[in-house]
Amino acid sequence: MAEQILGISAYYHDSAAALIRRGQIVAAAQEERFSRRKHDPDFPSAAIAYCLDQGRCDLQELDAIIFYDKPLLKFERLLETYLACAPRGVRSYIRAMPVWLKEKLFLKSMLRRELHQLAGLDASASLPRLLFSEHHLSHAASAFYPSPFEEAIVLCLDGVGEWATSSAWIGKSGRLEPLWEIQFPHSLGLLYSAFTSFCGFRVNSGEYKLMGLAPYGWPKYAGLIREKLIDIKKDGSFALNMRYFNFATGLTMTNDAFAELFDGPALAIGEAITQREMDLARSIQVVTEDIILLIVRHLAERTMCRNLCLAGGVALNCVANGRIRDESPFNEIWIQPAAGDAGGALGAAYVAGYRYFEWDRTSTGGDDAMQGAYLGPDYSEDEVCGYLQQAGLPYELLGDDADRLVAEELAAGRVVGWFQGRMEFGPRALGNRSILGDPRNSSMQTKMNLKIKNRESFRPFAPAVLEEDAGVYFESADPSPYMLLVSHIRPELRKEVETDLFGIENLKQQRSTLPAITHVDYSARVQTVSAATNQRFHSLISEFKALTGCGVLINTSFNVRGEPPVGSPADAIRCFLATDMDSLVIGRVRLQKDGQPAEAISAARQVSFDPD
Repeated sequence: MAEQILGISAYYHDSAAALIRRGQIVAAAQEERFSRRKHDPDFPSAAIAYCLDQGRCDLQELDAIIFYDKPLLKFERLLETYLACAPRGVRSYIRAMPVWLKEKLFLKSMLRRELHQLAGLDASASLPRLLFSEHHLSHAASAFYPSPFEEAIVLCLDGVGEWATSSAWIGKSGRLEPLWEIQFPHSLGLLYSAFTSFCGFRVNSGEYKLMGLAPYGWPKYAGLIREKLIDIKKDGSFALNMRYFNFATGLTMTNDAFAELFDGPALAIGEAITQREMDLARSIQVVTEDIILLIVRHLAERTMCRNLCLAGGVALNCVANGRIRDESPFNEIWIQPAAGDAGGALGAAYVAGYRYFEWDRTSTGGDDAMQGAYLGPDYSEDEVCGYLQQAGLPYELLGDDADRLVAEELAAGRVVGWFQGRMEFGPRALGNRSILGDPRNSSMQTKMNLKIKNRESFRPFAPAVLEEDAGVYFESADPSPYMLLVSHIRPELRKEVETDLFGIENLKQQRSTLPAITHVDYSARVQTVSAATNQRFHSLISEFKALTGCGVLINTSFNVRGEPPVGSPADAIRCFLATDMDSLVIGRVRLQKDGQPAEAISAARQVSFDPD
């Protein structure tokens, strides 16, 4: 029988599990989707249970279990950092050491205990071989092995793993060989997170908000960042000036020197954003993009390879990714859709397969191996109807014209919760756990942000476009199935706007014929939808196009601010009842808001989540 390998990431943020059988991804999911705790870092018991169920195997039938990094190396880095900076950092040291000495230093024993408990086994029962990858190797494997490339350069940029913060690799067939790395504390991811925190957002959660805020500002601080905070070489390598940062040994990301440099103290979480934060966001975004471009150009020149894979949290910066596509020498780019730590579980499983079991890597025929990232659980119609009947919620079963009926709702300006097939792996909604709307509607961005998502008004929405129509609406017609590339609205679809407005005032202007998905710089984070990968979503957009002439929909994740995307029908129904969504479609089952019991709506709206 083909080897079965379980990969696990946990204990930092975005814990996850992935099951691979002889190179084929069987299942992958994040623990947050089951626990309902956003960025859940705990041992992924529910995600593992799902993967084993999907693979129809028991824990003891696995050939190996592999963890995504090496905790002893991470502990070494912590100790060396504290010793080098002593006596500074004593508060952070006192806070961190008990956790390490009690749990993380003995992670192997802790993992075995959790696995025994999950499988209902006695502590003396044997388990499959337990392996450990390295953090950046797991990232690199998650990017290269499922990619469509026989050979590629792999670039991994994140906060920090054990020591590495940035690394480059070359992948050939089943092999991954390191090219170079930059080590802690010099980190592009932590630099970006420092500005995320300083601008009033949460680290490891708010970086994409900072990216969305950037177009409202001017890069007035970019020169100061380059002069004071970071020394950038021609090849893109860099070193931070640690005089301004506190993350190495402190309890905050930045210090008083950083605040003095940037015109005052950090913005508190939840405090009103000012023009300063917009300008800081734009400045660090520009500097980050420029550094990444220097790195990829150097890698292309050094290796002459023209395929590039990306992973690590920085690879979720779709604006930078768009510039790589447009301005780098690489001909083809592939980005792991679960580029952050959750994807480390998948990468670790690949590491075990190719390094320990010496798998042969087979051609994917030009397609990647991610199956559209639809790797999570799905639910039968009987399960959905049974739940609704038990809950006493009225519904209807749609027939063969289901997609046309939903398209008519969307064309009428209604907001639809869309729950179909297997759940996505990674942070993006890709048409299976989505909230949908009409991008032509000028009030839709505000309506969905404030009345449904309960999030900041400046946040842009992403478009889902028929793959074959991408070039009709956007300057780049390249496939972007995972919503990880920014493109710009075509000039002929743009509208003239006032040019003397600043900041959030720009939000009020209609900038194109698709105002709800057009950011203030005419950009959009595009998802191209292929009938081969997601037939149902493609069919819905096609029906919408037949009605309206527009082959684009708003596609945002099915959740409200502070909670992870929905995982089960019960999650979707609760979120639907708790917001101003007009209807919910689960498979062929449709619920209309105006037909739901008032007491059910009231009960759902009592549940609250901490703002992220």
